[in-house]
Amino acid sequence: MIVDVNVNLSLWPFRRTPCDEPQRLVEALRRGGVTEAWAGTLDGVFHRDLGAANARLAQQCRQWGAGLLVPFGSVNPVLPDWQEELRRCRHQYHMPGIRLHPNYHGYRLDDAPLGQLLQEAARHGMIVQIALRMEDVRVQHPLMPVPDVELAPLAKILEGLPQVRLVLLNVSRANRLEHLRALAALPNVYFDLAMWEGIGGVAALAEVVSTDRVLFGSHLPLFPLESSLLKLRESELSAAQAEAIRSENARRLLPRKS
Repeated sequence: MIVDVNVNLSLWPFRRTPCDEPQRLVEALRRGGVTEAWAGTLDGVFHRDLGAANARLAQQCRQWGAGLLVPFGSVNPVLPDWQEELRRCRHQYHMPGIRLHPNYHGYRLDDAPLGQLLQEAARHGMIVQIALRMEDVRVQHPLMPVPDVELAPLAKILEGLPQVRLVLLNVSRANRLEHLRALAALPNVYFDLAMWEGIGGVAALAEVVSTDRVLFGSHLPLFPLESSLLKLRESELSAAQAEAIRSENARRLLPRKS
């Protein structure tokens, strides 16, 4: 059983990918043994109308991946109606969480709107995912460079918000280890493995943040699912550690409905 916490629907505007159609993405997930996938929408990164993007996401998850795809809506706290969009995600579409893209939406982690959004999401009982990057800066389109999210302020912000359940997506070796350790010392902060590279990389990440904070993520369709599967296979992990990363850690965050 695998819970993939980092899947994306819709099209990446700079290139086509093999699984950027919902049917093919679902087929790839099932073929790889994924039993649940937390799905955001790439439309939520670039589209101004997040309401329409989230409505499509909810509909596509029902149509193509009922029982497999779990929708995580996009919310931008610098837009004037973000509170209403958050409410729709939770109560109209029954989404258990949201996915944020601060670097694409034009705000920093220490800007006031993020703190307000985190409080509101916690009040609604929602998981918050923050994508630290979508692509390595070295492969971005030259006319649209987008720097990684700066992690430094986040630990201090979260100290006053212990009820927030936070997942950092696309953590990489570009992130400073002291920032990752400070975040891992807080309750309910988790890290996915999709962009953590290097031989024995998953075990190395687990040493930094502890095994019980690492989540399986593929970043499909921008990355192939096989990349994350191989990372788990080649790392020196015990059977219990591998199972925790594949599914058990995610289950603590989002228990399966009976």
